[in-house]
Amino acid sequence: MTTNEHNANSLAAMSRLKAAMDSSQTCACVGIDPVEDRLPNMLTMTAGTDLDHLRTFCMTVLDSVQGIVGIVKPQSACFERYGSSGYALLEEVIKAAKAKGLVVILDAKRGDIGSSAAHYAAGAAAMHADFITCSPYMGRSTIEPFLSAHLGVFALCQTSNPDATELQTPDLTKAVASMITALGDQVGAVVGATNNTATTNTLRATMPDAMFLVPGVGAQGGTIEDVRAMTRPNATKHSELGVCINASRSVLYPEPQPSESWQDAIAREAKSFAELCRSLLD
Repeated sequence: MTTNEHNANSLAAMSRLKAAMDSSQTCACVGIDPVEDRLPNMLTMTAGTDLDHLRTFCMTVLDSVQGIVGIVKPQSACFERYGSSGYALLEEVIKAAKAKGLVVILDAKRGDIGSSAAHYAAGAAAMHADFITCSPYMGRSTIEPFLSAHLGVFALCQTSNPDATELQTPDLTKAVASMITALGDQVGAVVGATNNTATTNTLRATMPDAMFLVPGVGAQGGTIEDVRAMTRPNATKHSELGVCINASRSVLYPEPQPSESWQDAIAREAKSFAELCRSLLD
C-alpha cells in the first residue's frame, strides 16, 4: 500500500481528532488509567470485585469529562493486568467513550514486525479505537499495518520518562521524526512535555505539520509553557496548534474539596486542565 493510500485510509481518524479539539475548544486529552489502590475510598468500600470498582470508576470518569474534553486515552496496561476480564472491560470503556462522542486513543504502545503488527491492528480496530500508540523502533513495518486497518497512529519519538535519553539520542529521535514525516499526516509523534525546549523545537522543525501527543504535563512535572514551545506557529484554532496534551493522574485522582464528591472533583480538575490547554491560543 502506498503512502497516499495510507493517508486516505487514516484521514478520517485525524479529522475526528481535530474536530474534537475545535468542538470542545481545547486540545486537552484525559488519560483513563484506573489503578485499584488509587480509587476513591467511597468507591472501594462498596460491594463488588476489583473489576466492578474499576468499571464504575472508568464510566464515571467518562461521564465527568464529557462536554469538557473531546479526547480520552485509555491505558491498555491498566486493564490487561486483569487478563481476559480486564481486556473485556477495556472494550466496554472504549465503546462507552465512543457512544459519548469522544475520540479514543488506545495507549497500547505496540511495536512488533509487520505480520504480528497486523494482528494487533485487527484487535484495536475491532474495539473501534480511533488511534493507537506504537513504538517505531523496528521500522515503518511496525506502523503500516495499523494504517491499513484505518487507525491513526502516534509513534513514540521523545518520551517523558526520565531515563528516555539513555536510548533516545538526538540522532535516533531525528530518524524517527523523519520517518513519521515521510509516512504523512496520518501519523503523529509522542513528544513529552518534560523535554527541554531545544529538543522539542528541533522536533517541530523536522515535523512541522505533525500532531504531537504530549504526555508529562502535571504529575510528571511538565508545564503548559513547555508545550507552548512545540506548538505550530500562527495557529488560530485548537486543531492548528499541532498538540494533543494528555493528563491522567492529576485529573483522575484529585483531592476533593470540602463537601465535594470525588466525581465532581474529577470534573473540576478536567475543567481546569482544559482551560490550561485553552490558554495556548492566548
